[in-house]
Amino acid sequence: MKQLFFLMLMLVSAVASAQKAQEINLWPDGPRTNNGDPEDQAKVWVYLPDAKKATGRAVVCCPGGGYQHLAMQHEGHDWAPFFNGQGIALIVVKYRMPHGNYTVPQEDAEQAIRLVRSHATEWNIDTNDVGIMGFSAGGHLASTVATHSKGKNAPNFQILFYPVISMEQGITHNGSRDNLLGEKPKRKLINEYSNDQHVGKNTPRAFIALAHDDRSVPPANSISYYEALCNHKVPTSLHIYPTGGHGFGIRQSFANHLELMLELRSWLQSF
Repeated sequence: MKQLFFLMLMLVSAVASAQKAQEINLWPDGPRTNNGDPEDQAKVWVYLPDAKKATGRAVVCCPGGGYQHLAMQHEGHDWAPFFNGQGIALIVVKYRMPHGNYTVPQEDAEQAIRLVRSHATEWNIDTNDVGIMGFSAGGHLASTVATHSKGKNAPNFQILFYPVISMEQGITHNGSRDNLLGEKPKRKLINEYSNDQHVGKNTPRAFIALAHDDRSVPPANSISYYEALCNHKVPTSLHIYPTGGHGFGIRQSFANHLELMLELRSWLQSF
C-alpha cells in the first residue's frame, strides 16, 4: 500500500511540476563580497507549483559539494516534483564557492531567502513559511543560516541531509572546512562556524536525515546538532537509516528512499 501511495504521489508531483523553472541572477548589480572568481556567478532556479495548489510554503535548496563544487541535480533540481506536488515552491540555489572568503556562501543563501520573500505576492508564497534545505556542505550552509541569520534573512524551518555541522577536527568534513575556512583557521572562526554551538530558542524547527554508515561526514555532526536543538526545545525530527553512505539525495537507488520520502512528507504536513 505504501508503494502504491508513493507512486501515485510521484505521478501527481510530476504533473504539478511541469512548469519550466525561472532562472534568476542573484546579484544583477554585482555581489556584495567578491570571491575572486568572475566566472562563478550566483543564481537561483525557481520551481513554482500550480497556483491553485500552492500552499504558500517555499523551500530554498542548497546542494552540497564540499564548498568546492555543487551537486545540482540529485541534491537540487530533481527535488522539484516532490515539493511542487505538495504545493510547495522550490528555489534551487547555485551559491558561489568561498575560495577562502567564508562569508560568500552565506551571503548568497541569505540573498536567495530575501529574493523569495520579495516575490511573495507574485509567487504565492507566505513570507512566514520559507524554509532552507541543504545537503552535506550545503547542510552546513543551511544550518549556518538557520543559526546565524536574522530578520528577513532567517528561515522558518530547516531540512538537513547528512550535514556538516561542526568545524572541529575529528568531527568535521576536512575538505569542507579547508575550503570554507582555510587550512589553518583560528579558534574563533572554528567556533563561529560550528553550528551546534549557536543553536538557540529561536532556531527554526528541523528535519535531519542521514545514514549510519556515512564515512564522509561523521554522524556525530547530525547527532550533536540534534542534541543542541533538543536542549533548546526546538521541534526536531532525526532519521538515521542503516545504510546509504553519503550523498544519496533523492536517488531512488538509496535503499530507504521510499521511507525517506514518506517521512519527509509527513513532517512537512505536521506544521
